[in-house]
Amino acid sequence: MRTTVDAEFGVRVTKPGLAAISVAAVRADAGELTVSDAGSARTAEFEHGTRAEVYDLAEGEHRVAYHGERVLHRGNAEPVTLADIARYTRPSRYCPCDRMGGLLPAGIGDLDGARARVQAIVDHVHGRLAYVVGSGDPTHDAIDTLLAGEGVCRDFAHVCVALCRLVDVPARYTSVYAPGLQPMDFHAVFEAGIDGRWYVFDATRLAPRQSMLRIATGRDAADTPFLATLGCELDFLGATVFATTDEPLPRDDGHAPVVLA
Repeated sequence: MRTTVDAEFGVRVTKPGLAAISVAAVRADAGELTVSDAGSARTAEFEHGTRAEVYDLAEGEHRVAYHGERVLHRGNAEPVTLADIARYTRPSRYCPCDRMGGLLPAGIGDLDGARARVQAIVDHVHGRLAYVVGSGDPTHDAIDTLLAGEGVCRDFAHVCVALCRLVDVPARYTSVYAPGLQPMDFHAVFEAGIDGRWYVFDATRLAPRQSMLRIATGRDAADTPFLATLGCELDFLGATVFATTDEPLPRDDGHAPVVLA
C-alpha cells in the first residue's frame, strides 16, 4: 500500500525570526517541503525519526507546502527500551498522570497485563469523550479534557497517555497522517509499550491505524507541534491536509495489535 500526503498552510509573520516546521513523514520514500519567500532550512533531528526544518522567516506572508509518499511495509514492533520506560511513565505538560489518581476508572489498575489495561483505557476514553471539532483549548491538559467531556484527537491521545502512565504502562504521543480521517487534518494517536514492544492505539477510532504515517513522537503535544515559533511572531492562516492510499483502506476493529509504520 502506498500512502500519499499533501499538507499546506499559511502564516503571516509580524516579527521576523526563526520558526520550526515538522510535517515530514518519517522514512518517506519521497518528500518535498517548500516555504515561499524563505531561504534554505536547517534540520533539527529528534528521537524516533522526528525532525523539524528551521527557517528564518522575514516579515510578511509565507506559504508552506509538503508532499510525501511512502510504501507501507509492516515490520516488527519497535522495542521498548529502559530509557523509554523511564521517560514515558513520567508526568508531562499535557499528561499530568501524577494528579489523576481519582480519574482512573475502577478496576483498570487490577487488570492482568499491560494489553488488557491499555485496551480498557482506550474503550473507556472512546465512550467517555465526545469528539467535537473545534472543541478544547491549546492549553488544556488531560484533566481539563476529562472534566469537559469532549475534545479533539490530541485531547483523546493525552487522556489515554496519562491514564496508561498512571497504571505503569509506558505511553507516548504521536502525530500522524491518517488516510480516511473525516474531517481530514493532522491527526494524533498514541503508542503503548506492551510486552516490550510499541503498538499504536486511537481512542477516536476515526481512521484505520494500519495506513497511518508517523510524523513526530514525544511525551505529548508539546514535543510534536507541526509549527513552532523560535523567536518570530506570526498569525496562523489555516491549513489543508490530504492523505490517501492507492488501495482500499483496511478495516480496523480498534482492538487488534497494530504497529505504526
